[in-house]
Amino acid sequence: MFPKIKIDLHGIRENTARVCDKCKNVGIDVTAITKVFLADENIAECLVTGGATALGDSRIENLKNLGCFNMEKWLVRIPMESEIEDVIKYSDVSLNSEIKTIRLLNKEAYKQDTTHKVILMADLGDLREGYFSTDDLLSDVDKVLQMKNIELYGIGTNLTCFGAIIPRPETLQKLVKIKDRIENDFDIELKVVSGGNSSSYTLVDRGEMIDGINNLRLGEVILLGNETSYGTPVEGLHHDNFILKAQIVELKEKPSVPIGEIGIDAFGNKPEFVNKGTMKRAIIAVGKQDVRIDGMTPVDGDIEILGASSDHTILDLTNVNKIYKLGDTVSFKLDYGATLAAMTSKYVEKEYID
Repeated sequence: MFPKIKIDLHGIRENTARVCDKCKNVGIDVTAITKVFLADENIAECLVTGGATALGDSRIENLKNLGCFNMEKWLVRIPMESEIEDVIKYSDVSLNSEIKTIRLLNKEAYKQDTTHKVILMADLGDLREGYFSTDDLLSDVDKVLQMKNIELYGIGTNLTCFGAIIPRPETLQKLVKIKDRIENDFDIELKVVSGGNSSSYTLVDRGEMIDGINNLRLGEVILLGNETSYGTPVEGLHHDNFILKAQIVELKEKPSVPIGEIGIDAFGNKPEFVNKGTMKRAIIAVGKQDVRIDGMTPVDGDIEILGASSDHTILDLTNVNKIYKLGDTVSFKLDYGATLAAMTSKYVEKEYID
């Protein structure tokens, strides 16, 4: 059945091994992020066998799927008050920035007779999660250390996801300085200094990662082979581990400009068209409900994506050398956003290749 996403397990496993080996050489453990593929056990196994030391996800529902792996599970989105019980039950570590939430975690950990590890997040300028004031962070460190069922596991930061701030050695040095201050002020040793996501891997790849960072939370660089500071492929990694295939359901010659008064489309946008004369056009049975269209790149470079509705995508085949027939499939490489959408869609079939 189509649409279908073909998943190259061998490529993911090799990417994991190469990335983890390179990180290990500079003293960094990898928490591999599973949210793009809903913590699918087949793919998660590739991350484990490839050398990840922990698995992380932003959704408790996904962490529940990872119980078969005997390793740390991290909740990498700040916990919601409504999910505190499950956070303690299904994750060993959570990223936090609110003392009220940590108090709730402590209370629930006591009920479940366990100790939960927390990583306090520092906002170094990307303006997503984390303490913006170091003084506020230090004040809460003191409170956390008094909790009997919470272990202050370390500190972390996130860059590039919201503010698109590129990790620099001098930026991450701020995190290490915060770590040093905590250890000196409170006479403790933090086990984890988590320096970000796949954008921070760029520093590892270039040999510019600073001392003191000992963990990265990596998803895209492993799964798609891309660093996320500049959105470029990392040399030596597989970049086509997820290929979307969709079937042609209509193949006709039509004008390139709609006929009649143009209003707004199904998504509230007013489209614009360039008159290119009569086109050979194909409709494939996949749309915006299934995948992020602007994150798709046809494997056949002569194909142009004209646009999409919720269920259909329109292709220009005018300049294509290959002869496509009704019922044929068209293949697409996917960026991170398109992979996320396709993998989380119940309408897209998954096929594993190893």
